[in-house]
Amino acid sequence: MAEKKEEGIVDTIKTIVWALLIAGVFRTLFFQPFWIPTGSMKDTLLIGDFLFVNKMAYGYSKYSCPFSVCPISGRVFASEPERGDVVVFRHPTLGTDYVKRLIGLPGDKIQVKEGILYINDVAAPQTPDGIFEEIKAPQGRFATQPLCANRPVGNGGTCLKSRAIETLPNGVKHSVLNVGTGRLDNTNVFTVPEGNFFFMGDNRDNSTDSRVSQNAGGVGMVPFEYLLGRADRIVFSAAGKRLFYFWTWRSDRFFKGIE
Repeated sequence: MAEKKEEGIVDTIKTIVWALLIAGVFRTLFFQPFWIPTGSMKDTLLIGDFLFVNKMAYGYSKYSCPFSVCPISGRVFASEPERGDVVVFRHPTLGTDYVKRLIGLPGDKIQVKEGILYINDVAAPQTPDGIFEEIKAPQGRFATQPLCANRPVGNGGTCLKSRAIETLPNGVKHSVLNVGTGRLDNTNVFTVPEGNFFFMGDNRDNSTDSRVSQNAGGVGMVPFEYLLGRADRIVFSAAGKRLFYFWTWRSDRFFKGIE
């Protein structure tokens, strides 16, 4: 009886080990879960959106493995990302995973003037698309307060931002939000180095991105090897601080494609 019990324990341990190995391989090669913690990509991505990152999209680097342990130099099975992709990448100095929209390719000149994005001296046109509304209240597990164009707004009030559809040079259209005139609405010209990319958040006045250098607390230019994958679809979404708060689930965002 004792031997059978020991065999049962060993079999259970083997099952757990194999399950962890399979999950690790799946996470490394195919899809990595990612939970949206901040509002920098509103209204494309909301705080509490849950998605799987397509790690096959751009190939693999050492950062594709958990704890960056892949024995890879450079990038293998590489495929170039496209302008307008929503990308999850590893911050080059902080080691934190970020999600932003890819705006600048190697060799591009990027500038923002009066809130309008310029790529190689050509404006990316914006078409007004109404108003984005949300409740002024702490959001997500970090209890982040949204920025409002109609501030001051008390808790429980309606927080407003103007929305526009921006068209990139390759025809990709996506939503951008504007709170007001801010310090990043006018920038110097950034030239994207070879092998690097320039990222911006869709919530332009509330995004830490490539408009600010890494030394100044921003993202700066991101080398290709730090790209983890492309965000294609929202799988699940919850507006509350905890997943099991079912009354906060946003069923209209389940399995929604990311544009």
